[in-house]
Amino acid sequence: MSGIRRVAVLGAGVMGTGIATHLANAGIDSLLYDMKKEGPDPSVLANKAIQAAGKARPAPLFRGTDASRIRACNYDDDAALLETCDWIVEVVVERLDIKQKVFDWVAKNRRPGSIVSSNTSGIKLADMAATMSEEMRRHFLVTHFFNPVRYMRLLELVVGPDTDPAVAQQMADFGDRVLGKGIVWCKDTPNFIANRIGTYGMGSVFRHMKEANLTVGQVDAIFGTPMGRPSSAVFRTADIVGLDTLVHVFENLHAYLVDDEERDVFQVPDLVRTLVAAGQTGEKAGAGFYKKVKGPDGKSVILQYDFASGDYVAQEKVRADSIGKAKKAETPAGKIAAMVWGDDDAAKAAWRCTADTLIYAANRIPEIADDVVNVDRAMRWGFGWELGPFETWDAIGVGRSVSRMQEEGRTVPQWVLDMLASGRETFYARDGGSWNQAARKGGVEPVPQYAGQIFLADLKAAGKVVDRSVSADLVDLGDGVLGLEFHSKMNALDDVIFGMYGKALDKLDAGEFEALVVGNQDPRAFCAGANILMILMGAMQGQWDQIETQMRALQDLVMRAKYSARPVVTAPFGLTLGGGCEVSMHSAATVAGGELYMGLVEVGIGLIPGAGGCKEMVVRYLGDFPQDVEVDPNPFVQSIFQKLGLAKVSTSAEEARDMGFLRPTDRVVTNPDRLIAEAKRTAMGLAASGYVPARPRTVKVPGTTGRAAIELALYQMQNGGFASAHDVVVGKALANVLCGGDVPWGTVRTEQDLLDLEREAFLSLAGTPATQARMQHMLQTGKPLRN
Repeated sequence: MSGIRRVAVLGAGVMGTGIATHLANAGIDSLLYDMKKEGPDPSVLANKAIQAAGKARPAPLFRGTDASRIRACNYDDDAALLETCDWIVEVVVERLDIKQKVFDWVAKNRRPGSIVSSNTSGIKLADMAATMSEEMRRHFLVTHFFNPVRYMRLLELVVGPDTDPAVAQQMADFGDRVLGKGIVWCKDTPNFIANRIGTYGMGSVFRHMKEANLTVGQVDAIFGTPMGRPSSAVFRTADIVGLDTLVHVFENLHAYLVDDEERDVFQVPDLVRTLVAAGQTGEKAGAGFYKKVKGPDGKSVILQYDFASGDYVAQEKVRADSIGKAKKAETPAGKIAAMVWGDDDAAKAAWRCTADTLIYAANRIPEIADDVVNVDRAMRWGFGWELGPFETWDAIGVGRSVSRMQEEGRTVPQWVLDMLASGRETFYARDGGSWNQAARKGGVEPVPQYAGQIFLADLKAAGKVVDRSVSADLVDLGDGVLGLEFHSKMNALDDVIFGMYGKALDKLDAGEFEALVVGNQDPRAFCAGANILMILMGAMQGQWDQIETQMRALQDLVMRAKYSARPVVTAPFGLTLGGGCEVSMHSAATVAGGELYMGLVEVGIGLIPGAGGCKEMVVRYLGDFPQDVEVDPNPFVQSIFQKLGLAKVSTSAEEARDMGFLRPTDRVVTNPDRLIAEAKRTAMGLAASGYVPARPRTVKVPGTTGRAAIELALYQMQNGGFASAHDVVVGKALANVLCGGDVPWGTVRTEQDLLDLEREAFLSLAGTPATQARMQHMLQTGKPLRN
């Protein structure tokens, strides 16, 4: 679709390697270029970068073997290969003279018509294109990725006056559909959108922390999660980025922004220069605003830099009423409002910096972007803010906050005042099932949305809700496809969700819809598992008949979905654990998000998967072998046991496929905004093709022979101190289910046989005091207990 099948990445540093590895995640081959080195491996720089990527954490690759899609090259020996590439992206050091030398080399070796781009974060496109030919300028643009490339969604695109619009759209489509990026269109201004606003926000913090006499720890306690920002907040983020890099960004902005009304904010703070001069440049140097040391007990302790003494000191416990209220708020809007409208010192600091940033962002339109949505998306996707500046302004109340700004003598941009004067009170407003945004020139404009994306909230606002409950809704996705959306806390499974799932299947059976998609658009989790409290309360009250009935009903429900006469397609992403994994696996097909953290983790609370997880893994591992062929099932069952017994969780959709949680035929979608739409398209395709569900499976199990081998390993782990007595109890119960129960080797078992074993083991374990203690501990602390 995109026409981009092979990419040349010029520069094997952190960013270049990150781009190459994410191309590999998307199934795109790349050539990773760097300088030639004399010796047996002239491309040693690129080769070392590829090898390091395979060991890096967090992993830049969906699966380690995908590194084979990256070929190490050097500029001297492999110049002729450049003409085989459809896109060439420059990722060398941020110096115009060096970039121009690289572009001269590109011009001599590229194929006419190939796309050329720069990953620069601060050099103007016009300056880089000045010496290019007319044809190359037509195919040239800026493609600014954020680090780490796999995990940061933002891709800023900048086009020049000569860039062919078709080329720009091709890159936008490729970034959106193939790489899964959120596309933001920027003007050719210093540091574009995200770094311009983000750096200003950091400069504002530096300015006000000095006035308020705030410490490093206090600043990060205020401007992290309570403000809807990443937990790394300000100074931890600076340490990760590198203080020397921070200096470069500040200096670049200060040099270029000669007419900026807030130019002084971009002067490098003295305290940052002091740290850099001392070599304390952040995490890579072992010290920056924070420093990790060994305490007297040998454990790691993180100290914070004290500006007054110049020493590293212990971090204080930061407490403030506003922070406490923000942490209790259930929405990002509620968090930020709690912070800025509080009356303690933390709230006052939050307000000052927020007010600065909101006014500055409003003054940057149309300088850096044409509309508010590109600014908001840039900050959400590039800096991890839960709400962008204009979304934040809506959350705290535009009219109320503007009044406060004016009372404090701040100058609010005229176009914001004009918006309020027109009677419009927010930058964003719903218009039926879609959104519009306030325009800088007055009036409103639609919020742009890429074709092929479905947002459940928009459908619900447009009146497409078929049925509603406190934990799940049924939504008409159109074209004969019904959607089942979970929306309980962390989308944990409960009786209400089970009931709504049953209603959805009833509607399929009645022919009201042709297919069902199970998914949601919570940014964190498809489903974090079952409601532990519900299980614990039933167990402690001895309601065994009720629990058994519920477990059997849940097993019947997922089996009904798996073998439904009309296709059920699941769309997992993010956290998909325990019962969420089981729901996902029981389907005609799965369309998964690339960032998928999937696993059957019930052993962590002293249970085993009880809603078909054990059964489905055994069927997937053993069900494809013809039963007239003698195959030893033990290695396969032992592999399953390792995954479930150690509660292993995938770190990507491709790793989930390798582990058996996804099938070889299941699809992976890198862009989360496209997941529901692609799942719907898959469901429609199955329905249109005359879908017939698969036949129920049978498997040959290892029986008591296989169980004995696993039990021996469990006892060895216990004797070695790697497993507790209750770990062995849980492990033996799991082994019994996976091996097919108390039967001889080679016995043929049905899916229902395995489900019955699951249910029996689940109930037995739920009745033990040790498992109940583990469930209580998980509910209280969110962490597993070893007992």
